[in-house]
Amino acid sequence: METPSGEGSRLLTDAEFSAAVTAVTSAFGDPTRRRIYLYVREHADGVTATEVAAEFALHANVARHHLDKLAAGGYLTVFVPRPAGGAGRPSKRYRSSAVEASFAPPRRGDDLLVVLLGRALALLPPADAEAMAEEVGEDYGRQLATGMASGDGQRSSRVALHAIADALTAHGFEAHAEARGGSLALIKESCPFFTTAQQHPVICAVDRGIVRGMLAELSGTTDTREQSSRALGDDACVTFV
Repeated sequence: METPSGEGSRLLTDAEFSAAVTAVTSAFGDPTRRRIYLYVREHADGVTATEVAAEFALHANVARHHLDKLAAGGYLTVFVPRPAGGAGRPSKRYRSSAVEASFAPPRRGDDLLVVLLGRALALLPPADAEAMAEEVGEDYGRQLATGMASGDGQRSSRVALHAIADALTAHGFEAHAEARGGSLALIKESCPFFTTAQQHPVICAVDRGIVRGMLAELSGTTDTREQSSRALGDDACVTFV
């Protein structure tokens, strides 16, 4: 993977790639922390831990922990405003930094886009809608994986699946990979498409396509099969490789 500067760029080693994914997952893997990050981004003047605590019904120490975690990852900056003449030292504030997450967390407006996508796909014949949704997902998955590639050749399916699980978690899925019955399984216990997918299960084809596209780029594997889907009433979405 090239460094952002372009000049003097180099490829990430597997260790560096893994560390980068771990850092983003640590920052955005928690759903509350993702929402806090989005909230801070909407306030150009910054927010205090007390304001975040009130907004999300958290103890101030918990809110501060989430904010400090995001600041430690470089996604927020911390500053103390100049005193305005009043008594006491102003509370430190947090605001969005110039750094963008490599795996950007979903914006609130994306909820509407997913709903509209589901309705648009529902207007097509089911087979055509599913093929189109999966193709879109696969293209996106390949693009995402291209930015993750270390340049040291393709990974094993096991290593690739763990990397994909981390990337999906940073995108709003709660995903992990494990061995099941002699096969590898990708388990997603949460999904940002969930409500729309219940109404329009064809949306799940986007998810399937993303996984297939990422696997193809990272390991050369394209043979996957779905065992269960939360949108259809199962406890988790499970994909076998």
